[in-house]
Amino acid sequence: MQQSAPENLISQASADRLIAAHDGDVALLYIYLQRTGGNLEGAARELCRTMGEIEAAHEKLLRMGLIGTAPAPSHVPTVPTELPHEERKQETKLPPAEELPEYRAEDIVRRSKEDDAFAAIVAEAQKVLGHVLSSSDLKRLFGIYDYLALPPEVVLELLNYCVSISCSPSGEGRRPSMRFIEKEAYAWVHMEIFTLEQAEEYIQKSQLRRGDIGKISEALGIRGRALTPSEQRFICSWLDMGFTLDAIELAYDRTVTNTGALKWGYMNKILQTWHEKKLHIPAEIEANDPRRKPAPAAKPAAKQDKPIDLDRLRAALDKM
Repeated sequence: MQQSAPENLISQASADRLIAAHDGDVALLYIYLQRTGGNLEGAARELCRTMGEIEAAHEKLLRMGLIGTAPAPSHVPTVPTELPHEERKQETKLPPAEELPEYRAEDIVRRSKEDDAFAAIVAEAQKVLGHVLSSSDLKRLFGIYDYLALPPEVVLELLNYCVSISCSPSGEGRRPSMRFIEKEAYAWVHMEIFTLEQAEEYIQKSQLRRGDIGKISEALGIRGRALTPSEQRFICSWLDMGFTLDAIELAYDRTVTNTGALKWGYMNKILQTWHEKKLHIPAEIEANDPRRKPAPAAKPAAKQDKPIDLDRLRAALDKM
């Protein structure tokens, strides 16, 4: 009798995520739960791990969206199933805590020696940041890699991206802090950027957006200083509305003409009105919302000279 092929318990997508996580405990626990439907106590016993290690691996699986709910207590065995893609996205809507766990220095040192991928991340971070990482920096970097479960290649892309947006094109400027990099990492997790392809696509769009913001800043006469957060929000909202640079310049011209200066709120009101009318390029705006020009003042009638009476003039001269 021919034996049937063993059921494939791990999809290709899940296998890729597990490999990218570079965490053996996470992979082992996932396989164990998929294969046996056991509980965490049983996993710790069968896999020869402490409960702390198993619970950490389980929490990471939840954050990665590879399992949907915690295993039931040992007296009610259930089989955690892999969620379909759409359900996985809903399950991971809850973001990780905005503070990383408190890692012990010795654990980080051990992982940097045992985990070649993390060691490479540390080396790259020190290279692009231009200094040896402090103990607190290492903890933040390890949290990005371990707690947020970003793959090594994504962390490397994140590091270089943060440096690129903090420094000028010539390489001058202040290097980003690890706290800044951590915040950006959380933003990537919220945007579900988990692969190199997703990171590259996001960075490309971000670079285009920064270029557009720079052109608009120049058009608004802002030079020699960085935009404030509120100014950036205004400009980004105009770009999101679909306005071209020429249309924004037109709104700026009307703002300065009417108020004598760049008034962000006034200019924003102009653009919002155009957006509500679905006018986003100068040709549409001029055709449907032309500038109201004052009517030219009537010119006074030209004063006409009276004709000279030559006879009276001769008579007056004769009397002299």
